[in-house]
Amino acid sequence: MSDVIKNRYEFTILFDVENGNPNGDPDAGNMPRIDAETGYGIVTDVCLKRKIRNYIEAVKEDSTGYRIYIKDGVPLNRSDREAFVSVGVEEKNAQSLKDEIDNKLRDFMCANFYDIRAFGAVMTTFVKSKLNCGQVRGPVQISFAKSIDPIIPQEITITRVAITTEEDAKKKETEIGRKHIVPYALYRADGFISANLAQKVTGFNEDDLSLLWEAIVNMFEVDHSAARGKMSTRELFVFKHDNELGNCPAHKLFDLIKITKKNGVIAPRAYSDYVVNVDEEAIPNGVTLKRMI
Repeated sequence: MSDVIKNRYEFTILFDVENGNPNGDPDAGNMPRIDAETGYGIVTDVCLKRKIRNYIEAVKEDSTGYRIYIKDGVPLNRSDREAFVSVGVEEKNAQSLKDEIDNKLRDFMCANFYDIRAFGAVMTTFVKSKLNCGQVRGPVQISFAKSIDPIIPQEITITRVAITTEEDAKKKETEIGRKHIVPYALYRADGFISANLAQKVTGFNEDDLSLLWEAIVNMFEVDHSAARGKMSTRELFVFKHDNELGNCPAHKLFDLIKITKKNGVIAPRAYSDYVVNVDEEAIPNGVTLKRMI
């Protein structure tokens, strides 16, 4: 196991979508999420973390220390129960021994589940059971992604020859369906990594950090589907501070990255329609920038 990280980081992800729905909104019939006031597209942090989790799971295949806590088809209590077994405490005695086992349970979960070590987790399921592994604030946090320009989601009508029921088959040969897409959009998400939280709480280490960068670069490569169209990570900018607490406010680093449309482009339809500039001369002392793609 490598050393726990000792440096603070900020990072910016640029990713795009072509003829797909990057993040459906269940409150709007699964249309692409949008800021109703400005028209800018939105992709939630939860959506991006899900893709990172899926990549880690695909690459590591539940190997020791790299399991995923929040995953399809696995109740949280099932994983919580493993922690209680590991410290030799029965579920019925959990509350009476709470003060004695809190840190042991938390440390077990952090050591075994990558996403808890990275993103943290709320493992207090005490309302419905006596399993309570506490709450962990993870060192890796990602903001909502926002499109660089306003988007205009489209509803595309499609037909299919697969009829649902026998009765319908007697009356028609095709059925009508709908797909919601964004013709093209470039999104930006900013993120933060706290070495202080990694050292004090979760033990997020240098190997974990390298795997995180790999996952962000490749998170759409294991997530292709007809609904999402063509999605790609285009840029990953990583700002590294030379100490644990950092050398300047995060927003000053994020402001150094500027994305603009090329002259004459009205409605972007490709990444090449944009210009990405970084004012590297304005990077403060004690901070270095690395472009991971």
